[in-house]
Amino acid sequence: MQAPARSSAPSSPLVSSAPPLPPRPQRVAFPSLRRRDLLLLPAALTLPMAPAPLPASARGLFRMPPPRLANRYFLVRAGESVYEGQGLLRTNPVAKTSVDSGLSPVGLRQTARAALELQRLGACEDDCWIWPSITQRAYQAAEIIAAANGINRSRIVPEYSFLDARGLGAFEGKSLDTLPEVYASDNISPDMKPPPISDGTPNESVADVFVRVTQLMSILETQYSGETVVIVSPDSDNLSILQAGLIGLDLRR
Repeated sequence: MQAPARSSAPSSPLVSSAPPLPPRPQRVAFPSLRRRDLLLLPAALTLPMAPAPLPASARGLFRMPPPRLANRYFLVRAGESVYEGQGLLRTNPVAKTSVDSGLSPVGLRQTARAALELQRLGACEDDCWIWPSITQRAYQAAEIIAAANGINRSRIVPEYSFLDARGLGAFEGKSLDTLPEVYASDNISPDMKPPPISDGTPNESVADVFVRVTQLMSILETQYSGETVVIVSPDSDNLSILQAGLIGLDLRR
């Protein structure tokens, strides 16, 4: 699967999937692309779905990259938020359920296209689970996806922390145009954090987000087997870092 360069503001929705992979991760060449320009992608990441374990067997600790997955995954970046439409960064979890963290008119159209793309890919033909961040725009996107694909709302499972947008510390409230400064540091080391701020916004490194998404996958791979799961994230960093972990890519990339 392609791993587009990170950005917090989409120009179109991202949809990608994780079905079947060879036993050993292989090196994949990634073009230099901006995520905000490639947020509607066909299914391309392939990881093999493991057969259902025997009753007495245990899958053990989930590690990245996994040799195989027990489920099939589609990764969706929620559409543009009201804040993003204003060109602003908002990553403080305190604001994640506010109205301005919801989908903008552009974001609603992007999400509708993502929902139809999932339908075209047959993501939920045999039913699916939808795991959105509790962030307003991600949950709104999950409801749109469920409606477009005929999925009962009872199969929407809100995720309260592991899918939060990456906390950008002192960049909170700044222009989206400042993001290249964050990503320049990421290219040096996945452990480098944005400068801190005193308003409670986390300042997370790529490695911090990697821990979160690994914990999320551990829960999903333990809770389900042979299922389809649609993961809906409020930003693209979660998805790019998750993709990198699944295929064993250097996190600096």
